[in-house]
Amino acid sequence: MKNSLKKLKVRNLIAVIAALCALTTPFLSRAQPLTVSITVVNNSNREIRHVYVSHVNADDWSADQLTAASIQPGQSYVLQNVSCDQGQIKVIGEDKEGCFLSGVVSCGSDATWTITNNTPVDCGQ
Repeated sequence: MKNSLKKLKVRNLIAVIAALCALTTPFLSRAQPLTVSITVVNNSNREIRHVYVSHVNADDWSADQLTAASIQPGQSYVLQNVSCDQGQIKVIGEDKEGCFLSGVVSCGSDATWTITNNTPVDCGQ
């Protein structure tokens, strides 16, 4: 009898743990994406007029994140509250010639992307 009672208690405990796991799973899947600040440093001779963000392996660009007129050579600009739902995010800059530069930064904490004259440029050619 004692052995049967112990088995019943263990089964009840397992059932309670399983129920708790099942109930908390939906809440975990609705976790809010992390928001970070990304500092764009322009150490190139290009004037950056637009800045976008995207998932790393996708072309799902955001709206223009640059609220200033541009990022002049030697200046920097901080993108605030950038939503990151993955470990990394792609930052894309567009210069006054319509050419695109991009870099990938970590979403673990606030990040910096530095544009230099050696940053690869895509001018659609």
